[in-house]
Amino acid sequence: MAGAARHLLLAPAAVLLLGFFVLPYLNMLVISVMTPSPTAAYLHVFTLRNYAAIVGDAFTWGVIWHTIQIGVLTTAIALAVSYPLAYHLARAPRRRKGLLMALVISPLLVGVLIRTYGWMILLQDTGLINQARAALGLRPLALMYNDLGVLIGLVHVFIPFMVLAITGPIQGIDPELELAARSLGAGFWRTFWRVTFPLSMPGVVAGTILVFVLTISSYVIPSLLGGFKVLTVPILVIRTITELFNWPGGSAFAILFFVITIAVLWAYLRALGRAAHPGS
Repeated sequence: MAGAARHLLLAPAAVLLLGFFVLPYLNMLVISVMTPSPTAAYLHVFTLRNYAAIVGDAFTWGVIWHTIQIGVLTTAIALAVSYPLAYHLARAPRRRKGLLMALVISPLLVGVLIRTYGWMILLQDTGLINQARAALGLRPLALMYNDLGVLIGLVHVFIPFMVLAITGPIQGIDPELELAARSLGAGFWRTFWRVTFPLSMPGVVAGTILVFVLTISSYVIPSLLGGFKVLTVPILVIRTITELFNWPGGSAFAILFFVITIAVLWAYLRALGRAAHPGS
């Protein structure tokens, strides 16, 4: 009975996963092997030409590689910025922890579109930053419609996810372990790298995976801050469907990138496993 009850508790999540993830991907997989048509969404004629066209296109692979690069850079910067915040939040006195947590979560109360428009006001050629530089007699900087602007927006939006993912595992680390390492002669950094960071790795892994996946699937931020000059896979998929009306081609591109993403995450987790157990 206990086992059956546990399975019943999983039922709502399983239904949501099936209805909003598995079935849509299966439908997209079916569309990806259909024949494009100028008069309809697609013809019910099986073909693998959609995948062949993508695999043989160097431009497509360039966009895929560029998207992964942006994902890796955003994740690395977010981790470097978020870890000190998460550590401070986890070690803060209880009376201040609630306020600090509210400050971390507060950006999530504002929509991504609004925050992106806020960055556009700051970063554009006539924005506040370049106006300040002009007042100081400095030349304006190209802060938007390039990778830099996209990275700034992505890092800002996804830092709370990284902080929340890391804070929990750090809170679970007994401070006495750090004190014991310090009492045995280890300095601050040695204690951090040999004790704190390894024990917080579950949060680091969860945060990096979450931010990476959210980054490479982001559409609004690269569209607005990149001005369609920064091409990523989501932008190209949407343009293939809405501008070329090629539903099978766009679906095939999305499925291929999904497979590539799974392969990248598998390689990442495998590399971490080998680093944690070098002898295995």
